[in-house]
Amino acid sequence: MKKIVLAYSGGLDTSIILRWLQENYNAEVIAYTSDIGQEINRKKIIANAKRLGVKNIIIEDLKNIFVKDYVFPMIRAHAVYEGSYLLGTSIARPLIGKRQIEIAKKFRAFAVAHGATGKGNDQVRFELAYAFFGKKIKVIAPWREWKLQSRTDLIKYAKKNKIPIPKDKKGAPPFSVDDNIFHTSTEGKNLENPKNSAPEYIFQRTVSPEKAPNKKTIVKIGFRNGDPVSINNKRLKPAKLLDKLNSIAGKNGVGRVDLVENRFIGIKSRGVYETPGGTILYTAHRAIESVTLDKKTMHDKERVMPLYAELVYNGYWFSKKRINLQKVIDKKRKYVSGEVKLKIYKGNITILSRKTKNKAYSMKKVSFEENKTFNKTKVEKFIKFHSKQLKKA
Repeated sequence: MKKIVLAYSGGLDTSIILRWLQENYNAEVIAYTSDIGQEINRKKIIANAKRLGVKNIIIEDLKNIFVKDYVFPMIRAHAVYEGSYLLGTSIARPLIGKRQIEIAKKFRAFAVAHGATGKGNDQVRFELAYAFFGKKIKVIAPWREWKLQSRTDLIKYAKKNKIPIPKDKKGAPPFSVDDNIFHTSTEGKNLENPKNSAPEYIFQRTVSPEKAPNKKTIVKIGFRNGDPVSINNKRLKPAKLLDKLNSIAGKNGVGRVDLVENRFIGIKSRGVYETPGGTILYTAHRAIESVTLDKKTMHDKERVMPLYAELVYNGYWFSKKRINLQKVIDKKRKYVSGEVKLKIYKGNITILSRKTKNKAYSMKKVSFEENKTFNKTKVEKFIKFHSKQLKKA
């Protein structure tokens, strides 16, 4: 019998897709779930898949791989899309797509399928990963194929096939939510109109800054070779470290963003995103680089960052362009070691100190006290040279 590997969350959309694939392709569906730190109920996933007749259910823990090999390189790049989006959903799709293809090859499946909508970016991100690792494997994108045109159609199909329909905190059909250890995105319903404020109850990982504790939290993050390795002097594996920062940031109201982004396929979309621990890491990483890298290296990184962020956003994680930019970004990462101390308070992050053995920052040169390490007589020539540059085109 033909086999299809479906990226399966256990939720409404992918359960509907699972049934639809069985009906329309007369194939065995292998339900594949990547555990990348999302809110996951393994028993529910297995029960829902078995209810639909699935025999082969794979749930794979990829949290450390995801953080170490995908999130951390992106943080080293300080990648931010359109000034505010930390790319939490974008960075997850390449890993899932890669593993889907590897599993499809293992089980000799003729196709892979995903639950991304026909208007979103995720269909591109999944399918670029599929193309890179499995050119000969068929891609099935139900949202572009089926006759179900709306959310209402999906609900009717679910009821007909006795697929459980989840409810939100208000008892209504839920918002569209995607989450992983790095990020949670909430879209749809009344958020589609940008004039509507996001209701407080949709936030899942962060408290409102107004309701955060009236007491500051001090946190020290240790870095080695450009990556975070410890919190408050305790070494942690990548996933544990990010999970710890999520907890610290979330309870202090850090990491909320409400934005309208320009999707790769040409549509504007409004979303509410929570990236608590990631927001702390971005701030801390910039701080440690400020005392460990030279000016040229830092400025080179700043120049390539927007392009790098756009490549990640568009699903080009495995492209030669992104990999080559990563080489520029990581050129001197071996010097980026030390410790950053921060204060977290009511939605704000304040850098308190930066500590490193690196000699990029010289106290002697910056001191206001008289010293012989900085030649002030050269400054006048420096200014005269640049004065002449003003008249050049």
